[in-house]
Amino acid sequence: MKVAIQGELGSFSHEAAEGMLPGCVVVPCARSAGVFDRLEQGSVGAAVIPIENTLAGTVAEHADLMLARQVFIQGEYLLRIVHNVIAPPGVRLSSLRRVLSHPVALDQCRDFFRRHPRIEAVPFYDTAGSVKHVIANQLKDAAGIASQHAAREYAGNILQAGIEDDKRNFTRFFLIRKLGRTKRSKSSRLSGTAKEVAGADFHHLVPRGANKTSIVFQVKNVPGALFKSLSVFALRDISLSKIESRPMRGRPWEYVFYVDFLRGDDEPARNALRHLGEVAEFVKVLGIYPAV
Repeated sequence: MKVAIQGELGSFSHEAAEGMLPGCVVVPCARSAGVFDRLEQGSVGAAVIPIENTLAGTVAEHADLMLARQVFIQGEYLLRIVHNVIAPPGVRLSSLRRVLSHPVALDQCRDFFRRHPRIEAVPFYDTAGSVKHVIANQLKDAAGIASQHAAREYAGNILQAGIEDDKRNFTRFFLIRKLGRTKRSKSSRLSGTAKEVAGADFHHLVPRGANKTSIVFQVKNVPGALFKSLSVFALRDISLSKIESRPMRGRPWEYVFYVDFLRGDDEPARNALRHLGEVAEFVKVLGIYPAV
């Protein structure tokens, strides 16, 4: 199966894709939107995207794309993030004047740069891409911060391993597939979402053993609206594992709520979603999958 990722071969997304789908053919994409484009166009069978990091929080762009695009979450995967300083063969740590990596990775390695004040932290579009760049150009004063996977992929030399500030650094990844088109209610105010979640065409995509659901919804700006929305879960003893609000793109001062709850595609969950559909402006089921 072809699986799209954002970033280069050797990235953490590459590692997560192989962990979730052993033997898959990884298709690197320069931009996150390109991952979703390939999936919706059918040139890949699935995609693996980072959605949340224990230090940096939610990957905002991917949360927005999950709302806007016709995709469905089928699985989640937790990957321990270990950052390494990787340079072309022959380059020493004492020779470095700059280290490139994704801004989030650089931010997770502040202690390294405090210990080496002569080294400049240079933002780059991808962790593995930074290693690919310094090795392809045989830079003698530069290195990248990335995974061991990237060092193997590009024959780089690890000068220092495990430089992340916090050893409890994990990233949560989603396995997503293309979702069939659903009927849209005329009352729905947001393109790409379904007002009536109970009839949405996603049940055939729910994997066996699914016991976790991710949704996004919007409430009316009236007193008690959020309380009423969350009560649909409390009334049925459904536990929420995450709730987060985000601004809606193109709609200033309007917000949506992303919620994960610990139920699969069963009657209590369906009833809760039907009830939520009655009190919310819109509801979109992002995925139903086995929790890890």
